Amino acid sequence: MASHKGIGGFLLPLRRLIKGMPERDGMMLLSVFVGVACGLASVLLKTAIEFIHHGITSWFDGVAYSALFLIYPGIGMLLAMLFVKYVVKDNIGHGVTKVLLAVSKNESKIRPHNMWSSMVASSVTIGFGGSVGAEAPIVYTGAAIGSNVGRSMGLSYKNMTILLGCGAAGAVAGIFKAPLAGVLFTLEILLFNISMSSILPLLLSTISATVISYIFLGDQPAFECTISEFTMHNIPFYLILALFCAACSVYFTRMTLFLEDKIKSIQRPFVRWAVSASGLGLLIFLFPPLYGEGYDHLHVLLNGGNIDFDGQTILSFFMNSEWSIPIFFLLILILKVFSMSFTNAGGGVGGTFGPTLFIGAIAGFFISRTINLIGGGGVVPEQNFVLVGMAGLMAGVMQAPMTAIFLIADMTGGYELLIPLILTSTISYAATKSIEPYSIYTKRIAKKGELLTHDSDQAVLTLLKTSELIESDFSTVKIDATLRELVEVVSTSKRNIFPVVDSRNHFQGYVSLEDIRRDMFKYDQYDTLHVYNFMRSAPAYVYVDDKMDAVMIKFEQTEAWNLPVIEHDRTYVGFVSKSQIFSAYREQLKQVSHD
Repeated sequence: MASHKGIGGFLLPLRRLIKGMPERDGMMLLSVFVGVACGLASVLLKTAIEFIHHGITSWFDGVAYSALFLIYPGIGMLLAMLFVKYVVKDNIGHGVTKVLLAVSKNESKIRPHNMWSSMVASSVTIGFGGSVGAEAPIVYTGAAIGSNVGRSMGLSYKNMTILLGCGAAGAVAGIFKAPLAGVLFTLEILLFNISMSSILPLLLSTISATVISYIFLGDQPAFECTISEFTMHNIPFYLILALFCAACSVYFTRMTLFLEDKIKSIQRPFVRWAVSASGLGLLIFLFPPLYGEGYDHLHVLLNGGNIDFDGQTILSFFMNSEWSIPIFFLLILILKVFSMSFTNAGGGVGGTFGPTLFIGAIAGFFISRTINLIGGGGVVPEQNFVLVGMAGLMAGVMQAPMTAIFLIADMTGGYELLIPLILTSTISYAATKSIEPYSIYTKRIAKKGELLTHDSDQAVLTLLKTSELIESDFSTVKIDATLRELVEVVSTSKRNIFPVVDSRNHFQGYVSLEDIRRDMFKYDQYDTLHVYNFMRSAPAYVYVDDKMDAVMIKFEQTEAWNLPVIEHDRTYVGFVSKSQIFSAYREQLKQVSHD
């Protein structure tokens, strides 16, 4: 709370400035402010990672020093784990998923420390060689900047959500120098039901962040590449690449979640770190491209160069034959998921965004090199397939084909390959979606019913919380109470339904006013008739932790207008009514419709 008050004080001049503005103009100004802040954050994170990486590896000289790969990543993971455990004291991993949960469960509010904590932890993790990406942490940072600026300005849920999206979009644009991709990322993955007027703040935020990135990092593409002209006769080979990317996407998503769950089942954090650090160090020692983000190797592949592993790994002898090279890279593709999972589950902080690009590039190289070896060489341009493979895997893993197409084209300058980018991304996305309905960001939260979608109805139901719609002003009666006692309760109640409970307040049924109307004036039976003579059983129960879509299904199945809400031990809590839900639904719909 103190941190948030500090932010509010810092932003007080900005709040005064927008106070007298029309809402739309105020949002434009705030989106530029958030974009500039996210651009600076992106520059700071990239610089910090490069500074740490250069500081600990610049003096490396040959295979004698490669043994340090065994311990460096573990040191970074340990530092990040200690920072999170003793300084932050909060779970800051899986940034994109956390942003989705903030929108669906926490009114788009993100804690102030997330404006810097993910940057610190991820820079240490990746700088020391953790096999993860910096993109998810910077998205979390950007979203936190947008959320806290909106909160400090006293914005509504709708506008704070838009500003959160501006932060995420600005972060993507800043770190990749890709403004259009930042907007598409936010629209496809984070936000829903956004109108054209709400896209303007996103555009302003991404342009602002990109300009900041250009000023400090130069205007060259994030990934400079040398590509060959696209020819139509390569389309069948791009189809093969698309299907291979889809298979890799399913493997990537399912294996990542499986491995992280298995590693995190080790309860003692330092034991978990030791196991993960050992596994990661060994993998990097054997396969150097798994060190850090791996972007140095991507630059080589994107420009048609050959990676020489002599003196870098004891497995370099394996690279003597033509076929050993694609096999070696296929092993890297498979093991990248393991190295990423070791890093994240072992205490490091990083994202799956970067590894997705890395594996996609390796997939493109593997397919193209294999085709060239089978065809005798020169059949397909390998650097083109490396570039398109990055988009194909992103489209499958993130299930965001538009983001994949334009992000890769933006950050590489590869618009000449727009046709294969669209073809490969679309087919990879469709094939992956038919097997795995959720992306790596949404699979866990979708199972819990906490995922917002582009379906307006489902989005509203996800935002509605059963606990906030419980009506508790019903007068209860004991199951063994007499008619006299029941009439006394009726006389002071404003409701016509009376929940029946036992001595432990466990729900037994209910009595309606209609049930006792005929007997209310039979004074001679006041002490002979009891509540259980009039009691009805509830057609269904609603539990306090039920999701709203489950509650609506119960209403549809029973055709009831009121249902009792109970704890799992049958303790009575209150009632929820269909009319109350409809009222809340209409109000929430106004909030999620960004018009």
